[in-house]
Formats: sequence, C-alpha cells, structure tokens
Amino acid sequence: MPLISFHLARADNGVIGVDGRLPWHLPADLRRFKAQTMGKPMIMGRKTFESFPAPLPGRRHIVLTRDAAWRAEGAEVAHSPAEALALAGPGEVAVIGGAEIFALFAPDRIELTEIHAAPPGDAIVPAFGVEWREVAREDFAEEAGRPAYSFVTLERVR
Repeated sequence: MPLISFHLARADNGVIGVDGRLPWHLPADLRRFKAQTMGKPMIMGRKTFESFPAPLPGRRHIVLTRDAAWRAEGAEVAHSPAEALALAGPGEVAVIGGAEIFALFAPDRIELTEIHAAPPGDAIVPAFGVEWREVAREDFAEEAGRPAYSFVTLERVR
C-alpha cells in the first residue's frame, strides 16, 4: 500500500475553496505545496485538475472522476479510489483535493496550511479529529494584507 498524504490549505471555518479557486493568495503556501509534491503522483478530482492553468511540472496528475468519457492532456484518469491508488503505485501519493476527494481516502499524514481567517467559500473540509496528532508547526503573522497562517504536519495516532 502506498503512503497517503493529504496536502491542503484550510481556513479556520473549514473553507478550502470558492468558485473553483483558493480564497487567498499565499506564495509561501504555494512554494511549500510544490516542494512537498514534486516528483510524486498526485490524486485529485476533475475540478481541481481543471482549476490549474496547465498540468503542474514534475508531478503525475491522477484525476478521479465519475465521468467515464472525461479525458485531458496530462491527466491519468481513474474512476475509483482503488484504481487511483493502483495507478500511483508504491511509495508516497499526495491527495490534493477537492473536498469530495479528501472524503474518499484515509491518509497516513496531513500537510496542512491553517489559514487564520474565515472567508466565504463553497468547498469545506471538516476539522481533523482526535485520531490525529500534531508533530510539527510553524506560525506566520499577518503580513501585506495576507492572513496569518500556520504550516502544520499531522500524523495518524496508531
């Protein structure tokens, strides 16, 4: 079985997106995401894939969709979580969203950017429960009109 990691930015109110995009712009979060996912297969939903201007370089894009006819340049298509994991193969696989896709997988680790704000949004991920323990945290203050945020690593309690 591959090691499954979630990679997401989540506001204090659970919002991860609005109208197919992030409700904030945090360059440090984008750099962290790139560093953590580079060279890894990424599993995502169709809407997440279509939100990118082009496939992200240096990573495989495994797109989980119910649409049997859907195809896109740079996407490997899967129609079930098991099929997506089989395509990913051994090693670490990064699940990158959206909310419906996160609900389909049981990760081993979560790389979370906590956004200390409560923006409106239409994609929500509930808080992670007691089965998770925080193993790393870096806090950053509000700056240049950007909200305060924290980089947090969570591991499943075994």
